Amino acid sequence: MDTLAELRAGRLAGARRIDLSCGLTEFPREIFDLADSLETLNLSGNALDALPGDLGRLHRLRVLFCSDNRFAQLPESIGQCQALEMVGFKANRIRTVPAAALQLPALRWLILTDNQIETLPEALGQCAAMQKLMLAGNRLRALPESLAACSRLELLRISANDFEALPAWLLALPRLSWLAGAGNPFDMQAEQAAIAAQSVPHVDWPELKLGPKLGEGASGVIHQAALGPASQPVAVKLFKGAVTSDGWPHSEMAASIAAGAHPTLIAAQGRIDGHPDGTQGLVMALVDPSFRTLAGPPSLASCTRDVYADDAQWTSGVALRIARDIASAMQHLHARGVLHGDLYAHNILWNAQGGGLLGDFGAAWMTGALDAPQAQALQRLEMRAFGCLLEELLERCSDAPPQAMVALKDRCLQADVSARPSFAEALALLQGELSP
Repeated sequence: MDTLAELRAGRLAGARRIDLSCGLTEFPREIFDLADSLETLNLSGNALDALPGDLGRLHRLRVLFCSDNRFAQLPESIGQCQALEMVGFKANRIRTVPAAALQLPALRWLILTDNQIETLPEALGQCAAMQKLMLAGNRLRALPESLAACSRLELLRISANDFEALPAWLLALPRLSWLAGAGNPFDMQAEQAAIAAQSVPHVDWPELKLGPKLGEGASGVIHQAALGPASQPVAVKLFKGAVTSDGWPHSEMAASIAAGAHPTLIAAQGRIDGHPDGTQGLVMALVDPSFRTLAGPPSLASCTRDVYADDAQWTSGVALRIARDIASAMQHLHARGVLHGDLYAHNILWNAQGGGLLGDFGAAWMTGALDAPQAQALQRLEMRAFGCLLEELLERCSDAPPQAMVALKDRCLQADVSARPSFAEALALLQGELSP
């Protein structure tokens, strides 16, 4: 059915969600007829450049999506919608973010990815409920100092901007766990060095025979492929080239190369040269099909936490092996000056016999340009992400979990960033628990 026609005919009374992507150039006023029920409004993929000044009439609105439109300014009127928890204006033309648009005490998740924003107002720090802030692909050189007061902030994307340095207060936020900062001037030299290095072999495109698509993410498409005369089974990731919610694909490629080889890491084995369209790509190991994804990505409701299948369950021994394998992969990355940036169960493959494999370097970045205290603080931020993973693994154990693993989880989740353990410490403890 034509949703717009249904709306205008008055046949959507009581609707809690409306999705309209039909070339709109003006906000349909009939939406206000749903003010007493509407909670989610998705106007992405239109040609809108303004919202009505009385948007606050939508007093029950909790989620507003306006991505892929023509907004040059974040509309001030969204600040009238006091129930808003999630706001998405990705891939517009936004240069200006007025303070009035951010008078949102319930806001948990703000997406301003892929715009032209140079500065953000101090009012952003008044969004005390903020958990997830997506700012990749803008022109930011600084963050408002007021953000230091956002103690609930857990995920921050500032990749592909113009930062010459990281704000010092950022490294002390008590709940920050997932931070992406690649593709900024302070990180550029390390990225270029990684891409120029000969640490992985170059693979000529004609040596590959592309097979079926295995998956697709924001940054690229993964295919099964055969390599060379022996038709060695491999996986091939071909990058799309556009900025993603995590940053630039070339930053992902740089981090993948810098990561090097490790038994529990799905890392690059080769870099592709000579694609007929100039597309960049990587050759990776083809993972045994018995491995499956540990969880799904966060939902609108869970915000920063992954979503597990209702029947997800394992023994404490399996949980220990997964935790050990991921700690081992992360210890390897940190030793090589690489931050993962997205240590989540949805980026982990597992099976009951083989433990866990960590992949997806879309949010990864490098610490080469940072001093030692900064690098260590960033590594301790990722320990909180590991604490979240341990918590999720422990909650789904079918038998009594090891108390040492519970204690490690608590240490990883503590608010004092500097007091958290390193991955080397975590790995030693988990290996000790698995020793006969």
